Amino acid sequence: MSDTNQSLAQNRSFERAQKIRTGVTYALLTLWALIVLFPFYWMVLSSLKSYSAYNAEYVPQLYTTQPTLQNYVDAFTAVPLARYFMNTVIFTSITTALMLVVIVLAAFAFSRLDFAGRDLLFTAFLSLMMIPNELVIITNFVTITNLGLRNTFTGLILPSVTSVFYIYLLKENFDQIPDELYKAAKVDGTSDFKYLTKVMIPICRPTIITVVLLKVIECWNSYVWPRLITDNQLYFLVSNGIQEIRENGFGRDNIPAMMAAVVVISIPLIVLFLIFRRKIMEGVSRGGTKG
Repeated sequence: MSDTNQSLAQNRSFERAQKIRTGVTYALLTLWALIVLFPFYWMVLSSLKSYSAYNAEYVPQLYTTQPTLQNYVDAFTAVPLARYFMNTVIFTSITTALMLVVIVLAAFAFSRLDFAGRDLLFTAFLSLMMIPNELVIITNFVTITNLGLRNTFTGLILPSVTSVFYIYLLKENFDQIPDELYKAAKVDGTSDFKYLTKVMIPICRPTIITVVLLKVIECWNSYVWPRLITDNQLYFLVSNGIQEIRENGFGRDNIPAMMAAVVVISIPLIVLFLIFRRKIMEGVSRGGTKG
């Protein structure tokens, strides 16, 4: 009987300790979430304050009693922000689509096709990741300039249509698909392209979706290359638009209007993440084989 009571006491002690650990974990996660989300809250809050109300605050206030949407109106009238949005959508869509074709075909070739020097070529390909990005930008700038493609969408898009890292990531996922499937498909007379589209891509869909979303975010936030290759306002992206707003739109002192522009530009990425967050986590955490 004493052994039973002792066992029950140990179970209760274990459950109590488990609840304490869970409570502490959730408390720390909540604190971390507040720290991470506070800048977004402050950005939205500042965008809802008028210029005079914002400057009148000697001590920053964590709320506003007189919110206004005038800053959002100014964000689209001080500079052609709508055009910058459209340019960014065009740039992001075309770049992501072209990159997806390139990396899928390249990853399939390195993973399934047997040709002379494949492994050596792939190793050399991976070594490109060791080259500093600044050197690549300089080379790309000289090439695009010599081709006369400055201030064009072609000049913006071409240097971004491939990624060594994404090819490597997708190849590793393709490698996890059993070779028996490929051999069986070849016995049945299935072409390589049909096997890629009907078998490999559906199996690796979570990773492909993750790559697409990461590329969209990369293109949407791209700043250095668009700033370097374009000086014509007709080809500015939203990242360039923020600098244009700061220099020629509201001025450096109108922080609420600047925050309104940043909120507008950030909304598409936030919505995209909320819609596909599960796919992103699934693509990052799992391999290429289902089950």
